[in-house]
Amino acid sequence: MKIDSHHHFWRYSKEEYGWINDDMQAIRRSFLPADLQQVIGEVGVDGVVSVQARQTLEETEDLLRWAKEYEFVRGVVGWVPLVNSSVRGDIEKFADKEELKGMRHVLQDEADDRYMLRDDFDRGVALLKDFGLVYDILIFERHLPQTLQFVDRHPDQVFVLDHIAKPRIKDGFLSPWQTNITQLARRPNVYCKVSGMATEGDWGGWTDDQLTPYLDTVFSAFGPKRLMFGSDWPVCLLATPYDRWFRLIEKYVARLSDSEQARFWGETAVEAYGL
Repeated sequence: MKIDSHHHFWRYSKEEYGWINDDMQAIRRSFLPADLQQVIGEVGVDGVVSVQARQTLEETEDLLRWAKEYEFVRGVVGWVPLVNSSVRGDIEKFADKEELKGMRHVLQDEADDRYMLRDDFDRGVALLKDFGLVYDILIFERHLPQTLQFVDRHPDQVFVLDHIAKPRIKDGFLSPWQTNITQLARRPNVYCKVSGMATEGDWGGWTDDQLTPYLDTVFSAFGPKRLMFGSDWPVCLLATPYDRWFRLIEKYVARLSDSEQARFWGETAVEAYGL
C-alpha cells in the first residue's frame, strides 16, 4: 500500500490564500479531492493524508468532510488556535471525528522564529497527546535549533517533521541543516516526511542529483522506519508534476529491501498517524 502523507485541498480565493503570489500562477486555482484522486490513480498511490493550508477552523471542518466523503483520504492534519485559552474546547469539537489524526500551525510564517517556545503554544501542544493527535512541524531549516528544544519539552508527543525542514537546496547548502536534522532524528518520537524538496530548489532548473545529498542525509538519520512519502501537492506543481516527483523517489528507494520500501511507502504513515 502506498500513502501520500502530505497534500492540500483548497477552494481558491485571493483573500484567503494571499501567500499564493504572482509567481505561483500554477496553483492559483481550486484543488479538490476529485483532482487528486485522478493524479494518484495514475501512479498507484492508494491513500492520502490531507494537511491544513489555512489557519481557520472552517478549513479543518472542510477537510474532515472531504475525508468522510472520499475513502482514499485516510486522515486529516487540521488546525486549531493552539495559543488560545479555548484550545481544549476547540479540539473537543473535533474529538469524535475519527478522520482527524493531527494538528499543525504554520510556524515558518511567524515573525518570531522562537514562536514554538512560547508558553501558550507549548500548553496547547501539550494537550494533543490527550486526544491521541500528532503534531506536524512546519519550519525552515533555521528553526531547527529551537525545534530541538521544543521537541524535548514534549517527549511523549508524536511529531512529524514536514518537508525535511526545508533545507536551502537552491543554494546547495547542506550545513548546518545536515547536523541539526541528524540531531533531531535522534529523538525517537519524531517522524519525517520526504516531501516539499523540489520547491526548495530552483523551480525551473532543479535536478535529481541536486536532491540526492539531502535524501541521503534523511535516510541515514531517520531510516525508512521513521520516513514517509509525501508529495506536497498541489504546491509541488510550482516545481514538478506529481508523477515526476513520485518516480524520482521510487527510483531512489529501489535500493532498499522490500520490507524497508513497505515501511517508507505506507507503514510509517499508518503507524505515525494511526491510519
